[in-house]
Amino acid sequence: MFRFYTKQPFSVIPFSIIGQMGKKIRIIHSGVWLLLAIPLWLTTEAIAPQIVQANTARVDLQIDRLEEESYENVLRRAEAAARATTQRSFDQDILVTEVSVMISLQNQGAIAPILSLEVTRPQWQQLPDPQRWVTYFQTARFLLLFDKQITTNQPAATTPAPNNAKPAEKPNNPAPNNAKPAEKPNNPSSNVQPQKP
Repeated sequence: MFRFYTKQPFSVIPFSIIGQMGKKIRIIHSGVWLLLAIPLWLTTEAIAPQIVQANTARVDLQIDRLEEESYENVLRRAEAAARATTQRSFDQDILVTEVSVMISLQNQGAIAPILSLEVTRPQWQQLPDPQRWVTYFQTARFLLLFDKQITTNQPAATTPAPNNAKPAEKPNNPAPNNAKPAEKPNNPSSNVQPQKP
């Protein structure tokens, strides 16, 4: 009634062998995908190459108006600052393909942009003149109160006379006729004006 069983070897593959085979299968599987991906990537690059993206350097500068400085002089200073900033931006970073400079001016507490310069590297190398690439803001002169000084120097407007119900009456007393007119001297030397030394 009692049966004794002897230990028989299992026909199942041990886990360590399965793990090794799984690694080999994953390596082969990854290799196949890699071999398929490289030609696919080369084909897409040949058909549609990537567009080169512009690297833009943006600079905002603020300058102050000097005492009794005209608007035209301020513009010349701003152009010089824009030119120096643009050249410096291209010189400092060789990857910069475009520079955008905005210059604002402060005058009597008012701040407004007066000019903007946008230029690409090839354009700047061909013609490094800021006046060619600058955009001027026409309303800046008014916003920065440059014309205010002109209006304050004008004389004050006269106040109109009060509107009287009766106009002023002319006097009825004419000048007497017996008055003699003033006589002119006959001395010709008195008419000569002295000359300045």
